[in-house]
Amino acid sequence: MAHPGFFQRQAHARRNTGLLVFLFLSAVILITLAVCLVGYLVTRSETSSLPFHHWLLSSHGLITAGVVVGLIGTGSLVRWADLADGGERVARMVGARLIDPDTRDPDERKLRNIVEEMAIASGVPVPQLYVMDQEAGINAFVAGYTPGEAVMVVTHGALAQLTRDELQGVVGHEFSHILNGDMRINVRLIALLAGILMIGQIGGFLVRASFHRGSRSNRDNRAQAGLGAVGLALLVIGYVGVFFGRLIQAAVSRQRELLADASSVQFTRNPEGIGGALFKIGLHGGYLESTRHASDMNHMCFGEATRMTFSALLASHPPIEERIQKIQPGLLARLRSRLRDTHPSAELSPSVTAQPQATRLGDIARQAYEPVRAASMSPIARAAPVPARSLSQQVGTVSQDSERYATCFLEQLPATFRPLLYTRAGAVQLCYALLLGHLPREEQKAQLALLPEHPVLGPQPELLAKLRPTLASLGEGVRFPALELAMPALRKLDPEERRTLIANVRRLAAADQKISLFELALTSFLARHLERQAGQAVPVRYRAYKPVLPAIRKLLSLMAKAGSRTQDEANTLYREAISGFMTWREEEAPGVEKVTMRQLQEALTALNRLSPLLKPAVIDACAHCVSHDGQVEPREYELMRLIADQLDCPMPPL
Repeated sequence: MAHPGFFQRQAHARRNTGLLVFLFLSAVILITLAVCLVGYLVTRSETSSLPFHHWLLSSHGLITAGVVVGLIGTGSLVRWADLADGGERVARMVGARLIDPDTRDPDERKLRNIVEEMAIASGVPVPQLYVMDQEAGINAFVAGYTPGEAVMVVTHGALAQLTRDELQGVVGHEFSHILNGDMRINVRLIALLAGILMIGQIGGFLVRASFHRGSRSNRDNRAQAGLGAVGLALLVIGYVGVFFGRLIQAAVSRQRELLADASSVQFTRNPEGIGGALFKIGLHGGYLESTRHASDMNHMCFGEATRMTFSALLASHPPIEERIQKIQPGLLARLRSRLRDTHPSAELSPSVTAQPQATRLGDIARQAYEPVRAASMSPIARAAPVPARSLSQQVGTVSQDSERYATCFLEQLPATFRPLLYTRAGAVQLCYALLLGHLPREEQKAQLALLPEHPVLGPQPELLAKLRPTLASLGEGVRFPALELAMPALRKLDPEERRTLIANVRRLAAADQKISLFELALTSFLARHLERQAGQAVPVRYRAYKPVLPAIRKLLSLMAKAGSRTQDEANTLYREAISGFMTWREEEAPGVEKVTMRQLQEALTALNRLSPLLKPAVIDACAHCVSHDGQVEPREYELMRLIADQLDCPMPPL
């Protein structure tokens, strides 16, 4: 049976959404009762008083409750719709600036290099990077609905104050949230908190309105006083909403932060990196001062983003000293000792103090992740034996081999090649070069002539000439990693340019009247990540295989043909792969004779709506088709990489 670690974590993250809704509804009920109590006290008279529970069922009580629930629901729905575009909208909400992929700032380049290494090692497209220029504190967060559409936001203080190892520890922590499915619930929580806080905001508005200088008549003064009293009561109730909001944040966030710390240690193999970053937060702070959304974002951030009372109860993160001690017992003492060697004792923060020895964070990591220790296989270097079932086990993991592969891959890239991928024109020409690089020069020119002229999207022979030598020298295995490096630049295209690029790529792929496996993979990959709905959440619709059997048949028919040399072998492979999804009688049905590009995309779209726990079997069935002979060739790996990407399952390099 396939190891379900990544998929179990995804399913657990989705179940946490149910817990979140339960806590939200509980808070709504309590806030509604509190507002109804205020309404009861305001409308009750000495001649027609009713007990509160009777008043609650009267027209006055039902109208009051309906209005409160409507306001809270409207506040949440409006913010929910506002955040439908995912991580980019969250980044803009806090005033973050998009880091240019071709940035010349040394700190920003350091961040980009670290993120690119981690992205290639984990098999996800390079996230969009943002910086909060006005924030001197040390903090960071990721946002988005799927691993392939994540954005990462860091503060200027994190870039300026952290060493490379410390920044790598922070990035590893945030990549854990990407791979564990935490981002989705984090964004949803922002929307739910907006509704809970709605009553307090209305109360504040009424209090301010009561002080508005209007008519001086006694009647108006009494009306203003009454308005102010109601507003003050709602403001107090609003603080009850704030309390429940912070309580919900703490309930869903604390344990995940410890697991993300564990992942960072696992990813980087350097506990002092993330430990040093946490230690500096303890000394200098990580509060977000320039945005009014700091409290809304608190549960998403690497460290506490806002000051609060009752921090032991309401904090979204465990205490800094506890997190450091759990990373490695004795680490806090070593960090304090190093600081004493270079800083006066007066600069040492009393908030970071030694604690009794805690459970090793590595134990939490082993319990939560059980990393796979499989043989290294670089798709650039060679094909090698890979057990079919190990492919789904590697989804969502970062191993020492994949880290080494990512580092070596980036070091192999010529100095003139990598910067081209950071520009819009260079990233577009890369897509064309990947399709045409194997053709003779004259045939390349003939196919490029099919593309319409455009300053960015049209053919640019001088850029293609710079890209071709590297693609040819590094071989087929360079194609997907290079495309992932180019994704931040491709995302800078406006919607119309994205549609034109996808149309151009499809035109080139179909120019020879046949579609290769890589052409299929490339066009599907670009459509998945550049179309309008790319950043939106994909809901679970299917909790059984039966509704998606037609999609499974198409996918496995294609994979069986890709992994075989003869039709008889393809038929045998198909029957073996489909056996886990059908009865023995249904297995006798032949596979789909021909699978078009559109059919494949429709099949993968349907399969992406499966419950996370049902996806490993699909990946393992595909892996059986391409690895039945004991090898996974680069073209077969690319197809597997495409399928995993389309199912929101990050697959690291083999």
